[in-house]
Amino acid sequence: MDMESLMAQAAELQNKVAAAQESLAKTVVKGLASNGACIIDMTGKYDLVKITIKPELLSHGADVVADVVSAAYRDAKQKADDLIDRVMGDATNGVELPM
Repeated sequence: MDMESLMAQAAELQNKVAAAQESLAKTVVKGLASNGACIIDMTGKYDLVKITIKPELLSHGADVVADVVSAAYRDAKQKADDLIDRVMGDATNGVELPM
């Protein structure tokens, strides 16, 4: 593989990855816990957008609220991880890397 071809591939990959990262920053996933008592909205770049807590959850005490918020966060993070794997996989699919 010649250097010019390698540089073209690198530029193409860089453009695809940049577009994928932009898409991730704009895409929001929802993490849910306790049948929707807590909802965490997070971007594909792990930025927290919004936390929604149903008022009835608050009557269960701080420890329960903390546990439910943590569970919703873990759900949102897993969904963001899955999104990242899919989007970045699509961006780099078909690009031959030199050995």
